[in-house]
Amino acid sequence: MSHSYSTGRLNLPFTGICTFAKKPHEADWTALDADFAILGAPFDAGTQWRAGARFGPRGVREASTLFSFGHAGAYEHEDDVTYLGEDVRIVDMGDADIVHTDTIQSHANIRAGVEAALNAGAVPVVIGGDHSVNIPCIEAYEGRSPFHVLQIDAHLDFVDERHGVTRGHGNPMRRAAEKDHVSGLTQIGIRNVSSTAKEGYEAARAMGADILSVRQVRKLGIAETAARIPQGVPLYITIDIDAFCPSIAPGTGTPSHGGFLYYEVLELLQAAVQEREIVGIDLVEVAPDYDPTGSTNILAAQLLMNLLGFVAHAQTKTGGI
Repeated sequence: MSHSYSTGRLNLPFTGICTFAKKPHEADWTALDADFAILGAPFDAGTQWRAGARFGPRGVREASTLFSFGHAGAYEHEDDVTYLGEDVRIVDMGDADIVHTDTIQSHANIRAGVEAALNAGAVPVVIGGDHSVNIPCIEAYEGRSPFHVLQIDAHLDFVDERHGVTRGHGNPMRRAAEKDHVSGLTQIGIRNVSSTAKEGYEAARAMGADILSVRQVRKLGIAETAARIPQGVPLYITIDIDAFCPSIAPGTGTPSHGGFLYYEVLELLQAAVQEREIVGIDLVEVAPDYDPTGSTNILAAQLLMNLLGFVAHAQTKTGGI
């Protein structure tokens, strides 16, 4: 198949429509045919402080055009691998419809999008939105095989209920742990002043969570940290951009100093996807207006593109994608 460099149209990143990585848009969710299906979830009514993550999908998509390869994939000389070649099929589903102030309906619409991707045999890749969008993402797997959740985040997000709120951005990991199809949690990057009280940590551990701070991960090292994630069970990955140090990712509603740097998370993800089936991904809490430089958007897009490349390459070796 010829690529754009040889067809006479250069199709530079700043031209055209901003789908994710300038991949095809498929508005008909019954007609999806892809390995990865990108879904925007521009919902931020679950935030407790600064809103703005509703613009995350738009910002990450725009930044992702920087990595829209017109030359048949991305060659990584350190790995001697060309990632995301033309054999890897990615489509952009657009956004789930959001009904202002209506969490239940908005979450139901997000769930419907994830279910459509799953029914098509694609790996759902959801761009938030605040972290509450993970709740309908996880709910979409009801009746499917159990999986483990890897959470990379500054906050535990294990609040059960607070003033009647059970589906805010402080609740998703508690809601996940309650599901029969979630076999356990590995929660990485949790640090400093958190939105979850001591009782939440105790409940999380009682429900099977393995919790590591940034400093604990650095002490263990990436290989040993990744080895703690269970083998032999599918893996769902949820990434909150505030897992990163706000010196490189200020565009988020709840920044927390002392976070990860880029290669720490990248190398952890690359190790985590080896010999594990990845069944879903979400990346949340990018709020572009708090970062006029756009570097948070670029970080999110770059991380997602690399992660999709790692997943596709790893699963190709094991007979998957």
